[in-house]
Formats: sequence, C-alpha cells, structure tokens
Amino acid sequence: MLGDIAPEQLGLTLGHDHIFAAPPSDVADTDLRINDEVASIAEMQAFAAVGGSAMIEMTTVDYGRDTSALQRISRATGVHLIAATGFNKGKFADRLTEGRSVEAIASWMIAEVLDGVQPFSSDQPVWEASNAKAGVIKASSSLNALSRNERKVFDVAIQAHHVTGAPISTHTEKGTWALEQIGLLLEGGVSPARVLIGHLDLKPDLAYLLEVASTGVYLGLDQFAKTKYLPDETRVYLVAKLVEAGYGRQILIGGDLARRSYWKYYGDPFGSTFIPLRIPEMLAQAGLTAAQINDILVQNPRSFLAFCTDQPE
Repeated sequence: MLGDIAPEQLGLTLGHDHIFAAPPSDVADTDLRINDEVASIAEMQAFAAVGGSAMIEMTTVDYGRDTSALQRISRATGVHLIAATGFNKGKFADRLTEGRSVEAIASWMIAEVLDGVQPFSSDQPVWEASNAKAGVIKASSSLNALSRNERKVFDVAIQAHHVTGAPISTHTEKGTWALEQIGLLLEGGVSPARVLIGHLDLKPDLAYLLEVASTGVYLGLDQFAKTKYLPDETRVYLVAKLVEAGYGRQILIGGDLARRSYWKYYGDPFGSTFIPLRIPEMLAQAGLTAAQINDILVQNPRSFLAFCTDQPE
C-alpha cells in the first residue's frame, strides 16, 4: 500500500488476513464490521511488536475494501499491507460483476496493479497513478461449485495475471473445489508457482492436501487460532506432514481474522499476535527445523508475492 518494495524487505508475513473491511449493508452481523481505524492501527501495532512484518490483506471491493484506510494503517504501524484486486465469492461479487464483460473487468483489474487502486465502477474510470497498488489478484469459488460470474472472474484473473505478473490468491469455500480451481488456472497458462489456494485447512484431509500440493501451487492454511473449526495442533500436524512429504516451500499460513471478536484489540488473548507468538514454537515441537519454519513464515510469502514467473529453487 506504500509503494513497491523488494521481497527481502518482508519479514514474517501472514498469507491471508483482514485488517479493515466495511461489508455491504445486507451483512447484518456487526462482528464482521472491522472498520474502525483506531482499532486496526492498535491491532497492527501489537502484531509488529511481536515480530510481524507484513500481511496479505484479502478484502475485496465487493466486501468493503478501503485502500485509503489501509495506506494510513500501514504508514502508522510500519506493517506492509499487500492489497488484493479481484472479487470474493458470488454471494458478494455478483452485484458488481453481473452484466460486465471480461474485458471491462480486466481493464480495471490490470490498472489496479499497474497504475493504482481505484473504486470499481460501471462508469469509465480516469486512472490516476498512485503508489498504492494491488499486489495480488483474488478469484473465488462457492461450495463445491463455480457460478457463471465466478467463472468470469477466473477468466479475468488469468488475463490480468498475464499482463501484470501479479500472483493469484484464491478463496475456496470450506476448502472445496481447489483442484478444479487449479485446473482452470493452469489451463489458462498460469504457472502453479504463481497461485495460492486459500482456506485449505477447512478441509483437513491430508490425502487431499497432498494431491493439491502435487500440482505445484502454494497451499494456504489460513485459519490458525480458529479452534471452532479445527484445533491448531491438527493444523500444525498437517503442515508437518506436508513438509515431510517435500512440500515445505509451498505453504503459507494466516489467520483470516475477519471478525472483531478474533482481535486482541477487542479482547481476544492473542488476536493477530497468535501466529508470531505461538506457531513457531508449535512447529518446532512438531519436528520442523528453524530453516523450515522460516520458509513458511518468511521465504514462501516473499517468493509468492514477487512479480516473477520463476519457481523457487
């Protein structure tokens, strides 16, 4: 959000999270409204104080992305925020993507990466160069399926990736349809090394995760601290097994903390500090070396976010 940086400037990086979002009015649950800048700054200050360096901020325009706020939060805290262009699942995105062509949406998405982030509008936008650019492209599917408009977004994401070099990060609903997402992206000529499949720990089937990993994509295990879905010990076990199978350079982790109640600022014991404070020790106890832990927390995000097409060695 503060301009282009070298990958080496990123330290511990969360692979999928949210620090500011104002969801549409039909989202009635107020716990999902994380749109208080004071709270967001305090949360990121706490993250930075325990070694947090960066966050891939996956809030999209259909879910209340505010890049001006993200810029201010990043500037106030020193935490690099990498914003997403693209869209959430059709439940939120259809109201924007319905009736608009691949070409029209692609023009906006490409400009967000190359020229600077802009509101998504049906009017012809006037692009103004800005240091605040999107650093990842987001495409999403629904539960076990891909709708017509969601397919359109994948087509746009492929086109925008080829023009910009930006990596693609996806939303899967409860970890489903990952292999089908990968099939679409690879058929479109996207290198698996430029793809991060999200929310895979919501489908904690090791055989399934190994099949996803075998395609060469990055795996997003990004629900850490959410014990209502899965104990973190199980997530760590899955990470350890993936590393044991040779896929340690393909894992990114995060918290996807899209509710106030998940945040330290609003009373959670850890909030966004949970991964820096707890997960390295848990991974070490599971048998990972310091170098393997550093891959997951630092090196893998650096490689994924770099605007290149080379597979990491």
